[in-house]
Amino acid sequence: MAKLKIDLHEIFNKGDLIEQELTRIINEAVEKKIALVEIIPGKGSGQLKKRVLRFLEQKHIKALYHRLEKDSKNFGRLFVHFKS
Repeated sequence: MAKLKIDLHEIFNKGDLIEQELTRIINEAVEKKIALVEIIPGKGSGQLKKRVLRFLEQKHIKALYHRLEKDSKNFGRLFVHFKS
């Protein structure tokens, strides 16, 4: 199964860049029919993860993917599943 991965550690404090990168990877997954995107906001205070979840819950973004999964073993990781 093909998957894309994005680690947000390096841009955690650059608000606009975070949304640009999330938009880019979601669009790339849709265009290339990738089944899974792994997003790593990291553990930290949880603020970046909350921001990522708010981004993913937007109506126009939510329409692009099938299911969102929070990793039960790693608090700092999210999986976005797409219909193949």
